[in-house]
Amino acid sequence: MERTSKNYIEKNTSLLENIESKIEEPGTDPKDLPLSPAAKKIRANTKEIFDHLEALKLELIELSNAKNDQGNFVTSSLKNTEVAGNIFGVNGKGEVLKQKLNDYPKSVESILKEAGLDKETILKLQLKPIARDASEITLFANDSEAKYKNFVTLNFVKSPVGAVLAILSQFQSDVLNIESDALSAISRKIGSTTLPADKTKAIITSNSKFVVAGTKFQGEMFIAAYSSSVSPTMSYNNGPISVGEEGVGKIEFQVPDAKDYDDKLQAKRTLNGKITYNVGGEDKTLETTFEYFIVKPVIKVSAAVVQQLYAECANELTISVPSLGNEYSPQFTVLNGTAAPGSNGKVTIYPNSSGKVSVGVKSQGIDIGTETFDIKQAPLPSINILKPDGTELDMALSHSAQSLASINIVAKADPDFQRTMAKDSKYEVNDIEYSLVRNEVPRGAPVGKSGLRGLLGGAVAGDILVVRIKQVNRINYKNQPIKTSVKGSFALRVK
Repeated sequence: MERTSKNYIEKNTSLLENIESKIEEPGTDPKDLPLSPAAKKIRANTKEIFDHLEALKLELIELSNAKNDQGNFVTSSLKNTEVAGNIFGVNGKGEVLKQKLNDYPKSVESILKEAGLDKETILKLQLKPIARDASEITLFANDSEAKYKNFVTLNFVKSPVGAVLAILSQFQSDVLNIESDALSAISRKIGSTTLPADKTKAIITSNSKFVVAGTKFQGEMFIAAYSSSVSPTMSYNNGPISVGEEGVGKIEFQVPDAKDYDDKLQAKRTLNGKITYNVGGEDKTLETTFEYFIVKPVIKVSAAVVQQLYAECANELTISVPSLGNEYSPQFTVLNGTAAPGSNGKVTIYPNSSGKVSVGVKSQGIDIGTETFDIKQAPLPSINILKPDGTELDMALSHSAQSLASINIVAKADPDFQRTMAKDSKYEVNDIEYSLVRNEVPRGAPVGKSGLRGLLGGAVAGDILVVRIKQVNRINYKNQPIKTSVKGSFALRVK
């Protein structure tokens, strides 16, 4: 993290120094004099918000014990989903951060206007709010569940520590990127950034050194001091790149998954670049290298029941990878069950009858990870004996033979199971046997429901109606019967 910050801040500091140098040159237009203090003010504002984000990262690491005594990240702590919610939600630091992040581009725009930059130049910088609610993000705008989440809930509530650290680092990159664009705009206004030939060098920059597997690497390669008359050619590891009118080359490629992640879930990579340009009829080549880090994505699972999934039931989950943002396009594979994918990370998992079910997650062909869940059996229903009006029969009392002839035997689902698994919580009592006992001696053979009224026709006060439950089935999401182990008997007295 510190190396990433240093690299980007060095670039912006170099831009600032170049601005100050140009302003100090003889013959500088007096109209350009306000540009130097404007650039310094932008640098100061950037440092303030960057340091605030860094302090939040350190607080999050400390409260979650994300680092051990040796300074290494603790994988189990990086998966903690409670600490971030407490810091940013309960303690209100998320709303404070949102205000600071969204005030920053406004302050940059105001400084540029005061410094004399024209409206068209400022509009090209696209100084938009950094911290947005779900409804303001294309990925979630049409998601009926997610679109109502505000900035704090979307990014921090129930999010793993590792994911939140990546999100805060991305905000730092967004701030530094805005600063870079603003300083570049100021630099262009005061003229060429050409330096003496003995100080020229090639530079590669990116939005962040930390790149999540499955997302695009985005960066720029350019000569740090160049003339508008120079038309350089550029290339990097994977071949040539296009160069814009201002001599800036755009680098963009899909980042593959890594096999060598360290204990911080990062894998270091090196980008090698070459820039060739012509000065006075002679071709010169500058070479540069740039280190970046592939960051392993962290999976976040949201559901009514997360730790365990119900056997042979439709378990609805939302599996997201916050750090992938708009690049997230999931595919799911399931072992010991099946899956029915929905949209925006939603998926329904149908586990088999026992054991564990594993859900593999890919995005754009890149393996993200696997989540494994214990398979839990559906809770058994309770058996209720109901009177014709639907109220429960009091088995402690005696009842007339006529009223007993009209009873209904039903199976009711566990309330929590019915709430979370509505599609799988219907039950049918399929096999019931009735017997009439007098003085502990059965009166005839047992009968089913159709023979109950006839059986009770000969009943007298003191007789016992024995009800035996022999089979109860659960009706699953496919309207198929699943046998349960529910059995039992009840003794009802005749008055």
